[in-house]
Amino acid sequence: MHYPFSALVGHDRLRLALVLCAVRPDIGGVLIRGEKGTAKSTAVRALAAVLAQVDDDARLVELPIGATEDRVVGSLDLQKVLRDGEHAFSPGLLARAHGGVLYVDEVNLLHDHLVDVLLDAAAMGRVHIERDGVSHSHDARFVLIGTMNPEEGELRPQLLDRFGLTVDVAASRDVDVRVEVIRSRLAFEADPAGFAAGYVEQDSELARRIAAARAAVAAVQLPDNELRRIAALCAAFDVDGMRADLVLARTAVAHAAWRWSRDGASEATGKITVEEQDIRVAAELALPHRRRRDPFDDPGLDQERLDEALAQTEEAPEDPEPDPEPPGGGGSDTPMDGPPPQGDPQSNGQSGTPSEAPKHTGAPPTRSSAPPSATFRTKALVVPGVGEGAPGRRSRARNRTGSTVGATDVPGEGHGTHVFATLLAAVNHQRQPGRPRVQPDDVRRAVREGREGNLVIFVVDASGSMAARDRMSAVGGATLSLLRDAYQRRDKVAVITFRGQRADVLLPPTSSVYIAGRRLARFDTGGKTPLAQGLLAARDVVLREKARDRARRPLVVVLTDGRATGGPDPLGRTRTAARLLVAEGAAAVVVDCETSFVRLGLAEQLAQQLEAPAVRLAQLQAGELTSLVKTAA
Repeated sequence: MHYPFSALVGHDRLRLALVLCAVRPDIGGVLIRGEKGTAKSTAVRALAAVLAQVDDDARLVELPIGATEDRVVGSLDLQKVLRDGEHAFSPGLLARAHGGVLYVDEVNLLHDHLVDVLLDAAAMGRVHIERDGVSHSHDARFVLIGTMNPEEGELRPQLLDRFGLTVDVAASRDVDVRVEVIRSRLAFEADPAGFAAGYVEQDSELARRIAAARAAVAAVQLPDNELRRIAALCAAFDVDGMRADLVLARTAVAHAAWRWSRDGASEATGKITVEEQDIRVAAELALPHRRRRDPFDDPGLDQERLDEALAQTEEAPEDPEPDPEPPGGGGSDTPMDGPPPQGDPQSNGQSGTPSEAPKHTGAPPTRSSAPPSATFRTKALVVPGVGEGAPGRRSRARNRTGSTVGATDVPGEGHGTHVFATLLAAVNHQRQPGRPRVQPDDVRRAVREGREGNLVIFVVDASGSMAARDRMSAVGGATLSLLRDAYQRRDKVAVITFRGQRADVLLPPTSSVYIAGRRLARFDTGGKTPLAQGLLAARDVVLREKARDRARRPLVVVLTDGRATGGPDPLGRTRTAARLLVAEGAAAVVVDCETSFVRLGLAEQLAQQLEAPAVRLAQLQAGELTSLVKTAA
């Protein structure tokens, strides 16, 4: 028993986006971003139940993030080939989702090549397969919905653009709304059937409106002046390409049909025309994620800028009468047909607040770090050897997304079936006496080599010797540049700063470079240089992450001038900490931040202890870094 769609409290923008994509699936789906516990999955499953009333064949198909490409798009039915000699195609999840909802929870953790496949199918309504000797095509029209928590990592801008609409959701801070959410949820858990029965009529009315709006989409007129308004909006927000214009137009048409469906008139009755209010709603849903050009940009759409862009286009028609609240508002005062303008959404409560180290009595004076300098393109730092980590773009690895370099019959190795090696093995084995039939041990797995993402741990010296304004600004700019590189290479990142008598994990390992950048924008500096504590903190992070994912190899990037002060025998403790870090197999690179005229070479000595290369801060953007980092023997 699913929670009724009409019983959802609040989240009007989310409900509207889902409904518009149900009215017109070629919009390209909805990406729902928000903190955990904000009813993202509940809303998706509730929509699927409503769509089942519109189309008997509609279903909810969930795609697990660990799915393989052949499971998603389908592949050659190897059993029929080997057993019957029949060239047959085995359909995948996209075929099952035809006519329904395809739901991907934590879509930001899905491998990029699978996201590309999904979004292509959602935009074209058809899947084309050319692989493993198979040439096949089939319809795949579905409502694509992805959910994600920004704290767990971001989608690349190229993939963000492929989603038609995006909605940021957050738990309401209004006490009355939160009370209503609790009351409704407890009532549902106490008597699911009875609770759902109270919303049958409202969900049925919602299904009727979706069906009517679908039928009316073809009759909606998009006047030239409104078409120019759409083009002007996209130009004003400087979006790339033409996809935003097309999505905005489709969404505006769907919203016009949705408004019209309120009256329940037949398709032949009345005239349905796109108006300014339809374009405003479409812009608020289709443009926010397309204006992000950088992983450090804030999400959202500036409402004042939207108002100015609308005002600069052709004179808008008089405002029509506001739509009444749709059935099943779930206690919300905002009509689902058109939510009011909202400011930049807050995706979570900590993305904009730098972490502060605890203050201790007698601690040295501190000050905030200088604003980071401009970012730049960095030279790639890679972990040598061949790993087996998650697909990415940094170091060599054997994983499911690489190019096929061979075949194996070792159980548990390889990714996907190597068709021709399997057929060749079957033919050779059938020549053996007493073995006329194909056996399971004929199957060969493909060995693929590509690139992996790594765990990149930034260890930043925030001590007094580094606190000079120009130097700290350069260090901040370099670190943000390396963070951007980590984002592009699909790494997980962690940030550690050390100063005074301690090291602090400013950010535990995460895929969200946006949050990492916000944490590094400002942090405390000053005091002595506990270099050993910084290295030991990095070792602790490596050990914890090994327990979670042994395949993801670590790369420790230490930004320091190499000075070690504070406590007894600081240099000896630093050497010991370096040996312990190397013993864990962590690759490292030392960014030498020393800027004095007479160089002490302490950072280079640290690099030798870590069995790592040292590169001067200025060389990160000069293209002079050519050595690969070295791992422990």
